[in-house]
Amino acid sequence: MADIDYNRRNKKPRLLTESERQRLDEFTDMIHYSTRYSDDMYEYRHVQLPKAMLKQIPKDYFDPSKGTLKLLWEDEWRGIGITQSLGWEHYEVHEPEPHILLFKRPKNYQPPHVTQ
Repeated sequence: MADIDYNRRNKKPRLLTESERQRLDEFTDMIHYSTRYSDDMYEYRHVQLPKAMLKQIPKDYFDPSKGTLKLLWEDEWRGIGITQSLGWEHYEVHEPEPHILLFKRPKNYQPPHVTQ
């Protein structure tokens, strides 16, 4: 598996405005999460967004050369309504079906332990 091409992301997370978030709220219950699958290094899952939702996502979340979503920072994908446990990273868009986002995280991922 190739490393993530960070040039395909916004330089820093671009958070949604309140009105942008409200336009996406109606779609969050229709987001489909695949079961997890893995290889020796990573576990994977894909997330299928409702096609109509893509039309409501801000244009600067898209790669103009491909017409697909850019690779999203965690704050961005959580902002559009994707909910997953910690450690997942958006690493690819399934170009034949641009509403399908591919995620991975290290196999046996353990979130950092926070002490108080």
